[in-house]
Formats: sequence, C-alpha cells, structure tokens
Amino acid sequence: MSNNSYLLFSVVVLLFSCGKSEQPAAPGGAPAKAALSVNAIEGFVIKPTSLTEKVTASGNLVPAEETELHPEASGRVVNLNLPEGKAVRKGDLLLKIYDEDLKTQLRKLETQLKQAEITEQRLGELLKVKGVSQQEYDLAVLQTQTFRADIELLRVNLAKTELRAPYDGVLGLRRISPGAYVTPATAITTLRSASALKLDFSVPEKYSQQLRIGQSLEFTVEGGNTPHRATVQATEQRINEGTRDLQVRATVNDSRGLLPGAFAEVSLALGNKPQALMIPNQAIIPQARDKKVILSKGGKAKFVTVKTGVRQAGLIEITEGVQPGDTVCTTGMLFLRPDAQINFSKID
Repeated sequence: MSNNSYLLFSVVVLLFSCGKSEQPAAPGGAPAKAALSVNAIEGFVIKPTSLTEKVTASGNLVPAEETELHPEASGRVVNLNLPEGKAVRKGDLLLKIYDEDLKTQLRKLETQLKQAEITEQRLGELLKVKGVSQQEYDLAVLQTQTFRADIELLRVNLAKTELRAPYDGVLGLRRISPGAYVTPATAITTLRSASALKLDFSVPEKYSQQLRIGQSLEFTVEGGNTPHRATVQATEQRINEGTRDLQVRATVNDSRGLLPGAFAEVSLALGNKPQALMIPNQAIIPQARDKKVILSKGGKAKFVTVKTGVRQAGLIEITEGVQPGDTVCTTGMLFLRPDAQINFSKID
C-alpha cells in the first residue's frame, strides 16, 4: 500500500470513531433515555377565598340637564342678558330681538278689534227688531273673531322675540354680541343644570345581568384622590354591537367641587363570591385560543386548560379547570414539559 492510500484510510477511521456517541446502555442493550427533572420551581396551593367582584370602567360626568339655547325668531338683538358662568332662574330674560314692527301691527289689530266689536253690538241690536238680516250679523261676528285670532297669533310671535331660561341653571360662554342678527339656527349659549351631575360609563356585556337600578358605586376624578359616590339610575337597555358594552348612567350623590365633562374612574362592586379560586397572574400561560396553567399531579407537570374570571390585586379568578387543593406552578414554566418531574423550591 502506498503512503497516500495509508493516510486516507487513517483519516476515515478517525472520523468514524469521532461520530460514535457514548451513552450508558440500558438493561437489554438499548440506550438509556436521560431523566427530565426541573428544579427551583415555585408553586401555589389553590384555596377557596372570598372575592368581591369589582368592575373598573372609565366614565364622564355630565350635567343632569344641558341645553343649547337658540332664538325662535329671526332679527336684530336689542337686549342681551347672558352673564357667563353665572346662575339664572327659570323664566329670566336672556335675549330680546327687535319687535317694534310687531308691536305696531298689534296696536293696529287692537284698534280694528274695538271697531269690529262696536259694529257687532250695533248689528245685534238691529237684529232684535229685524233691522238687519241674520247673515249680516253673522259676518260681523266672524270679523270680530278673526281680529281676536290675529291678535293672539301676533302675541305668540312677540313672545318668540324673547329668549328665557327654561330652568334653573348656569350659563356657559355666550356666542354672540349685542346688535347681532340671529336666526333660529344661531346658537346663543349653553344652559346647564347646577343642581346635580350624572355619570355615564360602560361595562362589558357579561356583567349586564348583574347590574341593579339603585346600586351604589364609587368613582374618582382626574387630579383628585377623594372617592365620590353615585347611584345607578338607568341603563341603555341595549348592548352596543361594536364594543359589546352596556351604557350605564348613574346619579352623583354630591356634585360639589365637580365639573361636567370631567373624566371619572369608576369602581363598581357586582357581588361577593365566598368560594372563589384565585391564583397569581403569572401562573397563566396565554394560548392562541385559550389559557393554560401547569399543575403538579403526582410530582409531574400537567398542562390544563382553564377559564378565567375577575382580576384583582395580582390574582386572577379561575372559574373552570382546577380544584381546591391543586398546586399550580408560578415560576419556571418555560422549562417545563408535559410529565416533567417537578421539584418545588417554594410553595405558598
């Protein structure tokens, strides 16, 4: 054999020897499978606990009554009484439109009415002695009634030249100046009720059956830590198809120091569960379609699909999939595989 052939044969033998794996043989000659065990895993024993189910939602404070004021007639403003940000009483005159032309027409009609009433009276006396026909008297009566109707219509039009407060409230910012020409489409200002505020918010559809009219709730506003209380007044009675939420309206018990339009963080207690099963949030393994936890069954890892409920202070309610007394893994879940041996370093 030549030197080159001998060198090639040595290299092949060396490579073949390096490719062999050295594993301890199992009884019967088969290779042994390495035992899978994960240490330093922490667990949590599931125990029934009392749970007050609370829903947190975002809401807005709205006035009990809010009206954008518009005049009923067109014309030039001759009197403007809109104290911005001030309280007004029901019936207070806020705006007056020029009405001298209407007043002149009213005086003319009142004069014509007086003459028509005199004519009606005279023809009535003549009718008694057959001095005029019944038809002539009836025409005089009709003329008198027509003048009276025209006067009533004119007085209605005169009333439309005045804008009065429809209820007690606080005025917003005025949007016109004295002398402006206004129409029924012109927004003058906004009137808001100062007596009470309402709170509008939404809750998920699954809680709609747990709401009760008259139920109490708490809320806080931006920039304030003092909780305020309100009472559920009504619901929309219809689930929003886009958000799957139910619109709720509550009446604020004490609105002092609160402004309409403020953002509110709402906390609503929906009931108490004395036997709720709670586990730490970190024990949940989110999946594409469901959620899982890892339980210790006989010292081995078992992956279980669960359904969750209320979240509260680092804990989450499990409504289906576990039982009281089960031990759930809370750390090291990334290193666990089904049926892996679990050695807990800590159990709460």
